[in-house]
Amino acid sequence: MQKFFTRLITLGTVSLLASQLSAAPMNATLHKDPNCGCCVEYAHYLEDNGFNVKMIDHANMTPIKQRLGTAQAASCHTVEIEGYVVEGHVPVAAINKMLKEQPDIKGLALPGMPFNSPGMGPEKKGSLQVLELDAQGKPNGIYITL
Repeated sequence: MQKFFTRLITLGTVSLLASQLSAAPMNATLHKDPNCGCCVEYAHYLEDNGFNVKMIDHANMTPIKQRLGTAQAASCHTVEIEGYVVEGHVPVAAINKMLKEQPDIKGLALPGMPFNSPGMGPEKKGSLQVLELDAQGKPNGIYITL
């Protein structure tokens, strides 16, 4: 009986630690132009949804987008999260789906600056087509519509 309780306590402890680890905020690095207000709004949106965001200002974003492979579907900012890139005002639901599924892609993009995307204005459900980027950063079709 004592062995049973010891195992039960051990299992409870492991479960508690696992839930605390999974609840830890994920780190994200947001590359942006120093004068862009919507990029700051998007960073706050990510923070409100559980991400630790480090913002880095760049006077010229083109080399950053080329280095990270998002230039073919460019928006105003680029985020690095867990080995993936996220270009533009991509909703957190798409990011979380990608992080959970871990597809073999470079990342996600919402090209341009859609008015109804996070950080730009009120979201309009069903109107945002988030693209997946292949290993070369080329848009490879719709990943999810939100």
